[in-house]
Amino acid sequence: MNIYVDSEINQLERLIIHSPDSGLGKVVPSKAQDWLFEDIVHLKTMRQNEYDYYVRILLYFLDPDKIKNVRQAKVGYENRKFFNPEKEEYFMSDKVLEFERLLADILKESRLRRQLIAAVSAIEECSYQEMLDFEKMDLKELTKVLITGINAKEEMFFPPVPNLIFTRDIGIVINDHILLNRPAKMARSRESLLAKYVFFNHPYFEDLKGKIIEVEENEEHFLLPEEEQNSRLDTLEGGDVMMVAPNHLLIGISERTSLEAARQAMRKLFDKKVLTKVSLVKIPAKRDYMHIDTIFTQIKKNVWVLLSSLGRAAEKQKKDRIWEELGQKEKAEKLVIKQFYIENDKEKAKSFENLEDLLDDISKNDLHSDQETVFVYSGNGEFPYGAREQWTDSCNLLVIKEGVAIGYDRNDKTSEAFEAAGFQIKHATDLVCEFEDGLTDPDEVENTIILLPSAELSRARGGSHCMSLPILRKPV
Repeated sequence: MNIYVDSEINQLERLIIHSPDSGLGKVVPSKAQDWLFEDIVHLKTMRQNEYDYYVRILLYFLDPDKIKNVRQAKVGYENRKFFNPEKEEYFMSDKVLEFERLLADILKESRLRRQLIAAVSAIEECSYQEMLDFEKMDLKELTKVLITGINAKEEMFFPPVPNLIFTRDIGIVINDHILLNRPAKMARSRESLLAKYVFFNHPYFEDLKGKIIEVEENEEHFLLPEEEQNSRLDTLEGGDVMMVAPNHLLIGISERTSLEAARQAMRKLFDKKVLTKVSLVKIPAKRDYMHIDTIFTQIKKNVWVLLSSLGRAAEKQKKDRIWEELGQKEKAEKLVIKQFYIENDKEKAKSFENLEDLLDDISKNDLHSDQETVFVYSGNGEFPYGAREQWTDSCNLLVIKEGVAIGYDRNDKTSEAFEAAGFQIKHATDLVCEFEDGLTDPDEVENTIILLPSAELSRARGGSHCMSLPILRKPV
């Protein structure tokens, strides 16, 4: 299978997703934040009224033959087998790939099955008897247990991995290579392990042999005092990695990605000559931001959506006096941006003063845009809507093709800003009806922001960009 990504915006042709599984419905309030969820979710609503529309939109644009005869009126919750990867009626696209199905494929091989059971049992500290019980399970039940921690009798063996819905974080395709993550939180360790087995062993990724890059722990890390070890972990997650141009990668240094891991990834990519330019973007290590793709994403060669309080606009904004008097003045926060590049076989470096300067440089010099660079600000750059809507993923959009992106319907001010920038706003529910009735052709959709229903999805603190792992886009 062809694997290649050299931009954030060119025609999306293949990606990996993971539909909300039963583990999300088992998250309890006392463990929600430990498992990196901001709140508990209503699983039925998340699946039927929200995520299924995400899948529908993806199929209409990437693999329309799979969806054109499945009308939404006939696919209610009671009959949503078409969207459920555990069912035989699942759509099984080779363009919109389901992680659960990829995992099930490799578990068919007895050697890999035994290895993975042993590895998961070790990190989850299962008993030897439980490990033997796993080996007796059929393929379907074992796949379910490894992802959700729950067997067919609804018994919980170990915690769910609710963040697997955010497939972006398990890895990122960089040209024809893939960089695997090293999660910052223990709650995501099993995700990382399962992903590693899939990418190293699934036939789809046979062309990746020798092209899988892993972040490794410093070989002397174990010699550090115990109190220093956690702060020196080499951690990296896919939401902090963006392939913005054929030769240019962005890596965020954040709450989840460490400087050590970012430098290690850059060094390996340079040594392998995968690319010659890496920009490191250090953002505040706060839960508000998590990854760089929660504060900006690209929509077109010359259009970006971003949070103004992390850009130069914050310094110019005049705040409403009442907010200052209430002690709620919005403050601009400092970013540090360093770019490293190879020129005439020598490594050089330069800095950018702010985020807009970096993004403008990418648009003009890497992507050769001849149009003025446009910045669409979260919440239309208005306080307090910028921060409120960034929290619900106003800056986290997945581009299906240049100028056509998927976002959330709850970020009203940001939608107004997109309209002012010349974009059409379409609700996913309406667009699906138009596709079904033949009133609109996906190939004809341009300059459009597609809004997903998002009451439950937004509780998980990740948008459509997070919920996707592009593995093939048309080359720049």
